[in-house]
Amino acid sequence: MAAKLRTGDEVVVLSGKDKGKKGTISSIAPKTGKAIVDGVNMAIRHTRQSQEAQGGRIPKAMPIQLSNLSLVDKNGKATRVGFKMEGDKKVRFAKTTGDVIDA
Repeated sequence: MAAKLRTGDEVVVLSGKDKGKKGTISSIAPKTGKAIVDGVNMAIRHTRQSQEAQGGRIPKAMPIQLSNLSLVDKNGKATRVGFKMEGDKKVRFAKTTGDVIDA
């Protein structure tokens, strides 16, 4: 199955403690169905000080389920993603506006 969300996409969170927050996908794990979004689902990690890194309480983005994310269209609203053929190339498009996402 083709990936509806990819690394670098601007997304909005649909449910959970961070509902309504927007961010950019930094990485995706297709096997687990989760993604890491910058600034969303933050957790505090306690780290010990070392010679190269300062210790303390460091915020870290934790994985969030792909089903709780939706792509943001050019109007700033959540949209579903569809696929269509343009010539001989398969492209993603926003269902709300019909605009092609990746050219």
